[in-house]
Amino acid sequence: MDALLMSRIQFASTAVYHYLFVPLSIGFGLVLALLVTRAYRSQDPHDDALATMWLRLFAGTFAVGVATGLTMEFSFGTNWADYSRFVGDIFGAPLAAEALLAFFMESVFLGVLIWGKKKVSPKAYMASAWIVWLGSCFSALWIIIANSWMQTPAGYEVIQTEAGPRAVLTDFFAAAFNASTLERYFHVICALVIVGGLAAIAVAAYYMLKNRNEDLSKKLMKTGLIVAIVGCVFMAPAAHQQAVEVTEEQPAKLAAMEGQWESGPSEMSFFGWVDEENQVTYTIGIPGGTSFLASGSFDTVYPGLNDFDEDYYPGNVNAIYQAYHMMLYMLGVIGVVIVLALLISLGKLRNGVTLRVLLVGWIAGLVAIECGWLVAELGRQPWIVYGELSTADAVSGVVDPWMLVITLLLFAVIYIAIYALWLRASFKIIKKGPEAFFPGAQADPDDNEDEFGEASPAAPAPAADAAEDTKEAHA
Repeated sequence: MDALLMSRIQFASTAVYHYLFVPLSIGFGLVLALLVTRAYRSQDPHDDALATMWLRLFAGTFAVGVATGLTMEFSFGTNWADYSRFVGDIFGAPLAAEALLAFFMESVFLGVLIWGKKKVSPKAYMASAWIVWLGSCFSALWIIIANSWMQTPAGYEVIQTEAGPRAVLTDFFAAAFNASTLERYFHVICALVIVGGLAAIAVAAYYMLKNRNEDLSKKLMKTGLIVAIVGCVFMAPAAHQQAVEVTEEQPAKLAAMEGQWESGPSEMSFFGWVDEENQVTYTIGIPGGTSFLASGSFDTVYPGLNDFDEDYYPGNVNAIYQAYHMMLYMLGVIGVVIVLALLISLGKLRNGVTLRVLLVGWIAGLVAIECGWLVAELGRQPWIVYGELSTADAVSGVVDPWMLVITLLLFAVIYIAIYALWLRASFKIIKKGPEAFFPGAQADPDDNEDEFGEASPAAPAPAADAAEDTKEAHA
């Protein structure tokens, strides 16, 4: 019942939960832009129906992502008041910019997609889809700027005030584009794009399993494949640059990622276990493999955990090690999913087993992303601002641990309910399918449902009824 520990658990829980929706919304956004572009070019109402269905999925995911992110911002004042006092002049700026310059743009043009289809030209509608996705990427940039500054702070000075030390911005561009911003941003965006592609592949696999919408499911599969493959191609240099940045800026994190206790060439282990109490790591891997990936030489020496004093010893070494390697395992699973999807798309392999693998393949992407963030955040401990402010000094001094327990339980109940509702709504949209938006289908697909929740065949309305409906709509 320590206030620091409970504050960390509460923030970590809300952040991990929030990050279930951010990758999907940004990944969904790129798929949506591509589907809207295809519909614009083909002028095929069936392509348009597929894009409309995907817009429903995106909008619901976007809304839940926004709502679940608000609790973290409130906790900066309630649980982390000393942190807010120290970094408020710097950390507040990118958060404000994210809201004013990115979130508003994204929200406005999402409104155009949802309500303005008949009020703007087809070209403007297509442009709106791309602006929504670019706005989400721009939003992610500001969040990465804020987080990267905590990892590798720059462009500031610390002054003494009556309330204690405070970081003050001295060079905006140095702070915004610090030593890790661009590497981390590139790495994150590639990961989010891959998740979006895998989600599109999963939905297409569902329709193929049900023998529905054969033509549209193939198009959706192809779109998801293109997105996922492009994301993986760019992920290779992004991951390399991220590794180089970590070795240069946070060598203790690198040592924890591979469970390396003594200085020397860093092993690339395939799996293992860290006995932190006895300072022993049991692994099977390639000696010097990580050194080679980071520097191009198997003999490059990197410091071990015993080379760092307690101020930079991250702790939770086995958790960091396992999370890092789980991320790598998930990348292997993603590769298998993409290969299977490619074979199915080419007509070389298609059966129930492979399609069911594709159905759950997107989960590997989410697991990889969550594990990557755990490595990033656990690896910079015990610092909340690396080298400047410790996590222990950042927590609010008046927080009651029991209040944190109560709020954590309340969060758990509410978040489970929200996730269940989101899953139900998303599966409902997918189950109805794009045919709910075909020409002649009912205007509101929610009215086109039988007592078991299955989509009923939609019949075109008679001309007289359609005319009468039009008059009522205008009235």
